[in-house]
Amino acid sequence: MSSSNIHRNNDLTGRNLFRSAELFGRGQRVITGGNARLTIFQRPHPIYFTKGIGVHLVDVDGNTYLDFLNNFTALIHGHGCRPVLDRLHHQLEMGISFSGPTELEVEFAELLCDRVPYFDQVRFVNSGTEAVMYTIKAARALTGRLKIAKLEGAFHGGYDAIEVSLDSAPSNWGPRSVPNAIPYSAGISESLAADTVVLPFNEIGATREILERNRDKLAAVIIDILPQRAGLVPIDPTYLAFLREFTARHGIVLISDEVMSFRLSYRGGISRFGFEADLCAFAKIIGGGLPIGAVGGPSRFMLPFDSTNGKPLVPQAGTFSANPMSMAAGIATMQSLSEQSFQQFEHLGEYARASLNEIFRQNRLPYSVTGMGSMFRIHLRAEAPKGYREAHAAAEQQRKMDMFVRALQDRDVIVSPTCQLCLSTPMSIDHVEEMVTGVREAAQMVEAA
Repeated sequence: MSSSNIHRNNDLTGRNLFRSAELFGRGQRVITGGNARLTIFQRPHPIYFTKGIGVHLVDVDGNTYLDFLNNFTALIHGHGCRPVLDRLHHQLEMGISFSGPTELEVEFAELLCDRVPYFDQVRFVNSGTEAVMYTIKAARALTGRLKIAKLEGAFHGGYDAIEVSLDSAPSNWGPRSVPNAIPYSAGISESLAADTVVLPFNEIGATREILERNRDKLAAVIIDILPQRAGLVPIDPTYLAFLREFTARHGIVLISDEVMSFRLSYRGGISRFGFEADLCAFAKIIGGGLPIGAVGGPSRFMLPFDSTNGKPLVPQAGTFSANPMSMAAGIATMQSLSEQSFQQFEHLGEYARASLNEIFRQNRLPYSVTGMGSMFRIHLRAEAPKGYREAHAAAEQQRKMDMFVRALQDRDVIVSPTCQLCLSTPMSIDHVEEMVTGVREAAQMVEAA
């Protein structure tokens, strides 16, 4: 549906959000913090949405927005994708969930294994956090070791073992070549943090020294080839090649967290670089908008989950794991994603990044953009970051970012609180140009302020 077919609120000086404010007030009385997701909280209150139509969102006050967040990259077909809705409506009549498996999970597993070359088997869970958690458990079971290594600033969900060096700051992050292991939240013990080794992103020499010191204790190295919190900067192919060779040589499990980056190519993120991981954790786009997660890999690395010969090394259950609604939505979503879909994402993503860089240059705005494929992120700095430390926002810059995100909302564009954006298949050049115009106006307003 084009913008011209939807009534838009063009009041750029502040819009009617009275109903959202009212709902937040009600929520504060019964939901700790007022709403149930930290990532969508904003001051003075978040926007409450009522429906999605293609590339647009409509809030409870009737305002319409271009959705360049797509539920944090999960909705690769945008809102109301007809094949997904049809499959869900059919399954709704058949049954929502059962205390037993369905043919759908076999069909979906076959689809994913056919698509990704190194997948022999998959295992379904309910979120990306769960998927990462089980890859780490499997790696520990396979190796008999406890330590894991991760990239500085990379986010891998809400599992204690990888909530380390997620939000460290200049006051505690230590030397760049030997980052400190800083717990993200209260309740993470020092001993647990000590089992997580932090690696400097894209720095082979320093990473080699850290891995050599810990190689006999490491169960896994977990990577994200396009870590959002580390700036949405792509992994260097030579760095990835080094990690693949080192882990294979020393019997360390290489885990690719593709909860977001699975949308980077038809066969997933790491496959785009011509490599294979030992285990892959993925989620978001494969659920068609419903809760889902999955672990995939060669059969020898999936063996810890096998229960056919008794209790598995890593028991994995979950009341809603492989539930038929998520399976149905996932099948329809992935069947509707062709190799051509990803070629279109490449062209449109490159156009968006180039257009943003051009308006920053033309208007002398100290901004930059990073990303790959269908994902990109705007930074309030003239030089694009090279990793987490450059992308880290100090308190003053964060206030400016909050103002920028709010200004974009006033111009009908929804992005993440860190100004990450992503494309969906219904998007066109017209939608990108509308977003770019909003970014220019918002940036000029913020800089004037």
